[in-house]
Amino acid sequence: MMVYSFNDQRNNYYWAGFTTKWYEEIFNGSDLLPYLWNSIVVAVVATAISIVIGVLGAMGLVRFEFKIKKLISNSLYIPIVIPEVVLGISLLMLYETVNMPLGMTAMILAHATFCIPFVIIIMRGRMAGMDLSIEEASMDLGANRIVTFFRVTLPMLVPGIMSSAFMSFTLSIDDVIISNFVAGTHSTTLPIKILSMVKTGLSPEVNALTTLMVLVLLAGILLNSLVQAIYRRKASTKIKTYF
Repeated sequence: MMVYSFNDQRNNYYWAGFTTKWYEEIFNGSDLLPYLWNSIVVAVVATAISIVIGVLGAMGLVRFEFKIKKLISNSLYIPIVIPEVVLGISLLMLYETVNMPLGMTAMILAHATFCIPFVIIIMRGRMAGMDLSIEEASMDLGANRIVTFFRVTLPMLVPGIMSSAFMSFTLSIDDVIISNFVAGTHSTTLPIKILSMVKTGLSPEVNALTTLMVLVLLAGILLNSLVQAIYRRKASTKIKTYF
């Protein structure tokens, strides 16, 4: 895909020479950009919703005991295990039942639905290894629960939140099956557009655009790894200083 994004032929049947004109067309206002923008908006908003609900849900499952805790924990795996086509049909039936119009809002809620379980599972593992004595020390020194959460708990959760955010964003931006059910007619995302173009032949602009997306995601993965390495180094330094 990356190699043929530099191919000087629209049909990509054979190598016709090196060119960068497909990248130039993207930056000069490609027809694919509105669909990419829809994908980014849906992914960013769905990721934000998933992070907020996922972090609070993970804290509830880790820190508190209640009657249906085990049922909720086991139910988290349902959206992960079932096929996406089943989830897409189910959400479409739900939207029709409550008379919710299909479109961007429907897609955002659908993407948040299958991203939240991943966030809760990741954050629950992160919180399970946290030392609660640090939060207790904060409250012993006069901080209330809200101050302790934002000044102590949240900074310790940043690596897990970043991993969850990257996971949710990736799952959302490349989803095509569920989006195809709930997108409607005026909210097409990039994966849906590419799927429709397969029938008539993909333009080299698709290769160029997806190449840029892969490079951006790789940069994000490297940034995430760098931030987590910095946090681990700071944590180990604090432990050595303490002892």
